[in-house]
Amino acid sequence: MATLISSLPERYIQNDTRPSLVGLSREALADMLGRIGVPEKQRRMRANQLWHWIYHKGVTSFAAMSNVSKDLRAKLDEAFQIARPEIVTEQQSNDGTRKWLLRLAPDERGQRHEIECVYIPEEDRGTLCISSQVGCTLTCTFCHTGTQTLVRNLTAEEIVGQLMLARDRIKDWPDDLAANPQPPSSGRYITNVVLMGMGEPLYNFDHVKEAMEIASDGEGLSLSKRRITLSTSGVVPEIGRAGDEIGTMLAISLHGTTDEIRNKLVPLNKKYPIAELLDACRNYPGVSNARRITFEYVMLKDVNDSLADAKRLVKLLEGIPAKVNLIPFNPWPGTQYECSDWETIEAFAEVLNRAGYASPVRTPRGRDIMAACGQLKSESQRLRAKERAAAQASLA
Repeated sequence: MATLISSLPERYIQNDTRPSLVGLSREALADMLGRIGVPEKQRRMRANQLWHWIYHKGVTSFAAMSNVSKDLRAKLDEAFQIARPEIVTEQQSNDGTRKWLLRLAPDERGQRHEIECVYIPEEDRGTLCISSQVGCTLTCTFCHTGTQTLVRNLTAEEIVGQLMLARDRIKDWPDDLAANPQPPSSGRYITNVVLMGMGEPLYNFDHVKEAMEIASDGEGLSLSKRRITLSTSGVVPEIGRAGDEIGTMLAISLHGTTDEIRNKLVPLNKKYPIAELLDACRNYPGVSNARRITFEYVMLKDVNDSLADAKRLVKLLEGIPAKVNLIPFNPWPGTQYECSDWETIEAFAEVLNRAGYASPVRTPRGRDIMAACGQLKSESQRLRAKERAAAQASLA
């Protein structure tokens, strides 16, 4: 049975107005140190110290920075913060998947918006699915997030903060090993990050780029770019730029093999049709058999799941080092779609496999807490105060 965890540490409650140091580069950290009077000659060294404590150690208070002088720690605490987003709810699925509804710090209008992120544990890895926007500018008809209009882009701080908060909750920082001594066989609990949560990452390019530079820094969060996957619905002009400037693995939300079908499922296709999208994939910087592009394909009954669709997909992918993730449709309230029958999914996969394309069927995870692919949506959009109380009672 799913579990809702409601008792959370005070350090996650973020109501103060001090600027955060999370999400800043070393250069930006040095600039912030200059604001509180740190001499210019010391700023680079001090910025490196802060970087280590914030991103390698994962501390949540300046008091923990033992090699920083007491006077400087006091100045830092007076001027800045390194808090995480506020956790509104934390749910754990019966399959171990965990979902956090996070409330962000107030924006320039004083509004506090909410996002979701999800952790999926497996024997050999742990994958964290993070959001890049509040809501989504796209209106993919099979996706629950697409029913919530775009509110705003997330900052680099808010993107990185999801990863840091998840490492807090899972106890995945270097000093946590004694408290959580049995990680997956890979040695870490969070081994992979996927930008597949709320939002279209390529419509928030600069902030996503800044956040992924921090996530992949070897002296900080230290995730290989081969372990980070950016998923796009097909913002063609930004795909090549993403390869050059961000350099992560690429996933394409394809879901249709004709423009007619894809126009209905992914309306962005009307602007950037399949032929243009696949040309961008063929020219993606660094694409090779060792760095294949993943094509995500949600299986919708009697919509895109015929053998003819499978054969068209094989032809479309010709010349692209690729694999295909077949995703059984995850239902959500009010959807018009149904998941394809299992026999249909297996037959579809067989066509792809025979053509030489790895086509694993993604096992649905976290369905009982609405944490599966395509199910994320800000809780504030679907659960108000009374409904939250009812949900908590039913999950207790």
